[in-house]
Amino acid sequence: MKIFSNFESGNIHVVSADSPQNIQLTIPADNQTEISQWFHFRLESEDQQAHHFEIGQLATSAYPEGWKDYDVVASYDREEWFRVPSQFDGDTLSFDIIPEHDSMYFAYFAPYSYDRHQDLLHSAQTHPACKLETLGHTLDNNDITLLTIGEPSEEKKNIWVIGRQHPGETMAEWLIEGLLQRLLDETDTVGRSLLDNVVFHVVPNMNPDGSIRGHLRTNAIGVNLNREWQSPSLERSPEVFLVRERMLETGVDMCLDIHGDEAIPYNFVAGSEGTPSYSERIEKLENHFKQALLTITPEFQDEFGYDKDEPGKANMTVGTNWISEQFKCLAYTVEMPFKDHISHADELYGWSPERSVAFGHDMLAAVWATAGKL
Repeated sequence: MKIFSNFESGNIHVVSADSPQNIQLTIPADNQTEISQWFHFRLESEDQQAHHFEIGQLATSAYPEGWKDYDVVASYDREEWFRVPSQFDGDTLSFDIIPEHDSMYFAYFAPYSYDRHQDLLHSAQTHPACKLETLGHTLDNNDITLLTIGEPSEEKKNIWVIGRQHPGETMAEWLIEGLLQRLLDETDTVGRSLLDNVVFHVVPNMNPDGSIRGHLRTNAIGVNLNREWQSPSLERSPEVFLVRERMLETGVDMCLDIHGDEAIPYNFVAGSEGTPSYSERIEKLENHFKQALLTITPEFQDEFGYDKDEPGKANMTVGTNWISEQFKCLAYTVEMPFKDHISHADELYGWSPERSVAFGHDMLAAVWATAGKL
């Protein structure tokens, strides 16, 4: 029996594995932080034999409440990711499985690999309306890549979509894959209609360093990018610095920042109610977008989510707060669950890559419904 994490986004520590019935693990923290939550490892062992896993010390993980009612994600072929029933006692997550094959992967959520990221970018660039551009490089010398879709003009609105500021929130890039699929589908009139009036600026992965290193929330040196927007630097947060500079050049009429939430088992959005210049116009745009999404898909709801900031009390280092204030625009943080969207639960797959992609299709329709009011 062997356990591996020596691959892209791999992250686990083997405390002991003296038998298949006693596999004790912990989760290493993001580099230069105490943030631990993302795991990704491979088991190689005898198939058709019972294995018992325990991942310990989770009471001190980044989001202990995220383990309650959470089921581990697993795959034999790295394409189909299914759920393994798991139990959490407040500190240890335990699960049992009888592998059907000699090797299988386990992860906190279905990974979105750097290869798939490159495939997404380069497939998109084959569309005649799409331009691929490297804005610069990360601290680990990975590309910060922007897709610009549509012909820029003074009359057109600028819509920004960014994902994976927190790299372990891989559902964000799955959603963006779905949004791009529909936007670039020549037979889909939603995408075609939008590109008549809108230019999209899309950064599918804001944090490739953290993605490759197997981090949950931070970049190569332990910086949370979604707390850097007020004063980013090339030394600490080149990812935000370079994207922010381009936003200042193009302007922003609407921004969607795509995330995943560890604890809340629903899809929801968080707005900019606490920013100094929050206005009735922004509130109407937010409500219009939410109502459109509620009409389009039962995968979205507006009952459960984050508490709204009090007026003037927003954390202005957060991406959507800074963007909304800077550009006086609609800026939403979109959150999806690591667990499941429990009002439409799926016992076998939970919230999944496939559902994230489909939610991306629906998200584009909500953008279309709102774009004319920007």
